[in-house]
Amino acid sequence: MPNRVLAVAHRGDPYRHRENTLPSVESALAAGADAVEVDVQLTRDGVPVLLHDQTLERLWGDPRPVRRVTLAELEQIGGPGLRVPTLAEAVKAVGETPGARLLIDLDDAGPAAAAHAVVAGLGAEQRVGYCGPVGAMLAVRALDPAAELSLTWTLPRQPVPALLADLRPRYLNPPFGLVDAEYVRAAAEAGLAVSTWTADRRRTMTRLLGAGVASVTSNRITLLRRVLDRA
Repeated sequence: MPNRVLAVAHRGDPYRHRENTLPSVESALAAGADAVEVDVQLTRDGVPVLLHDQTLERLWGDPRPVRRVTLAELEQIGGPGLRVPTLAEAVKAVGETPGARLLIDLDDAGPAAAAHAVVAGLGAEQRVGYCGPVGAMLAVRALDPAAELSLTWTLPRQPVPALLADLRPRYLNPPFGLVDAEYVRAAAEAGLAVSTWTADRRRTMTRLLGAGVASVTSNRITLLRRVLDRA
C-alpha cells in the first residue's frame, strides 16, 4: 500500500471550471492533483467523451442523450474550453504532467471496451486507472488483466473473497461516510488500500487521513492538496 496519500480531483477542478472539461482537468493538474477522475459516456458513433450525465441537459442546456449525438454534433456545443472533450484528449492532457494519472469512472460496463481501446491505443495503460461498481470493473478486468481497479463499494461490509479474487482491485472505493480506522483495517486484511470520495471539507479530509486511507477524491483539489501537504 502507498505511504503517501493521493489527491484525486473529482471531475477536474469544478469550483473553477466546468466539470469534465479540459480546462477543469488542466486546472486540477496545476493545483497539484496526483490523479484526475473523469466520467465517460459514449456518443452515437461510439466515441468515449467526458460526461457524467446521460444527457446534455444539466451542463449544456440540451436535453438530448449523448448516445444520440455524434461527435461532430457534440463539437458544435459550447465554445473554446466549454465543450465536451473526448477521452483521448483527457488522456493526452494528463500525459503532459509527469507522474499524473487519469482515473476513469464507469457507472456501468457499457463504455468499458471503447474507453480501454482509447487508453491502449495511446499506450497509456500505466497512467490510467478505473473505478466503478462490480459490473463495470469486471468488464475492465476481462479486457486488461493488469489494469489498476478501484472497486466502488457502498456497503458497510467488505466484499466477499470470491469477488475480490475475480476482480483483483488495488483499492476499495467507498463514500467517505463509511470510512473509519476499523474499515481501513478490515480492507487491509483483505489486501486492499482504501480510496474514498467525495470529501470537500477540511474536517472530513483530516479525519480520513487519520483513519489511514490511501487516496481521497475531492471537488476542492486546492484545499485537499493543502491539507495533505501539511499532514
